[in-house]
Amino acid sequence: MSEALDWNTKTITEFRANEGKVGGVFEGAPIVLLHHRGRKSRREYVSPVMYLPHETEPDIIYVFATSGGAPANPDWYYNLAEAGAGSVERGTETYQVTVRDLASDERDRVYAEQARRYPGFAEYARQTAGVRTIPVLELSRA
Repeated sequence: MSEALDWNTKTITEFRANEGKVGGVFEGAPIVLLHHRGRKSRREYVSPVMYLPHETEPDIIYVFATSGGAPANPDWYYNLAEAGAGSVERGTETYQVTVRDLASDERDRVYAEQARRYPGFAEYARQTAGVRTIPVLELSRA
């Protein structure tokens, strides 16, 4: 098992055992488990990611395809964006979501708020500057 898959598996297990809370680098951060289907394999995947809740709508959250500042977007981003739907585990609840890829000013505003709250996101943007713009997806309860 690769180091990344092993880390994901441990994070998913901890999330489910602790009603959506995990320690380590995610200690105290809002985390969801994204359920998405591979575009080619059709296999179901689960990816733990941080999210930003919408300011006023409790059924909307934003997720960020940072890939830890890597030069390429993560597969989960392409899977969700292409499907336009998926599901999330948030706390102890699992529900279906629709997916919208944010653009321009709206994307920039949401990303800036996440970077303000969690400075690591500003670092990811610096690492990818001139290579890619980190996508932001809006996930709305279906």
